[in-house]
Amino acid sequence: MIAFLLHRRSVFRLLISATPAFGLSAWAARPALMLANLYRPGVNLADYWVSEKYDGVRGFWDGSRLFTRGGGTVATPAWFIAGWPAIPMDGELWAGHGAFGKAVSTVRQQHAVDTAWREMRFMVFDLPGQSGTFDARLPALQKLLAQADQTRLVLVAQTKLRNDGALQARLDQTVQAGGEGLMLHRGASLYRGERNDDLLKFKPYLDADAQVVASIPGFGKNDGQMGALVVKTPQGQRFKLGTGFSDAQRRAPPAPGTWVVYRFRDSNPSGIPRFASFLRVRDDVEL
Repeated sequence: MIAFLLHRRSVFRLLISATPAFGLSAWAARPALMLANLYRPGVNLADYWVSEKYDGVRGFWDGSRLFTRGGGTVATPAWFIAGWPAIPMDGELWAGHGAFGKAVSTVRQQHAVDTAWREMRFMVFDLPGQSGTFDARLPALQKLLAQADQTRLVLVAQTKLRNDGALQARLDQTVQAGGEGLMLHRGASLYRGERNDDLLKFKPYLDADAQVVASIPGFGKNDGQMGALVVKTPQGQRFKLGTGFSDAQRRAPPAPGTWVVYRFRDSNPSGIPRFASFLRVRDDVEL
């Protein structure tokens, strides 16, 4: 069984207080999931398996219940998890391309709604409790899910690519089909519940999370509404986000304490992102 880590006390208190709003029936210790770093050119692709990056809500199946990355128990219909293997599985609760909001809304439900869950799938990409490298875990996962109902429990396809050109072509193909990007998983890696280079994400742009600190009033065409957000990275760096917002978001901006996702081109020497633009509220950061 995968080990669990307690999240920071202050954040954990926030999660507990948010339980009714997020519709999660119980809170457990935060599961220690493997997290991805960003792909950079120069990676030896022969060492990695490549799969689509599914834009949903990270899910952890402990053998009997579904949890979110934040430790919340997900309320699902009994039929959705019927017959699932009694061993831990790591994956993404996904509602389809372009349906991130729908996935978050469904996972938040305090009482599972059949109609919403019929559009959901659990896209499985690893076995956290399985010993050995990913090269060894992958065939075990393929065998485990060979007889599964693929309308609910879906094995994420993993392939090897020859070179950077093939990787870029796969990214372009995936994005054109509505996908978010690609994941690269080192074949020789053990499952470690931390962020490391054994798992990499490759997207057509860089993105990251930041927490809203304050809202700055606008002027000119934004007079009387928000002009920019002051945000703080997990490392404590502060900067402004002034573009990427809809008119509705400027009239009712994300409140201080809210986590948001921003996209950017690269970072300056001090680590501040260059050409940063608001992408969306990170609805699932506490999930």
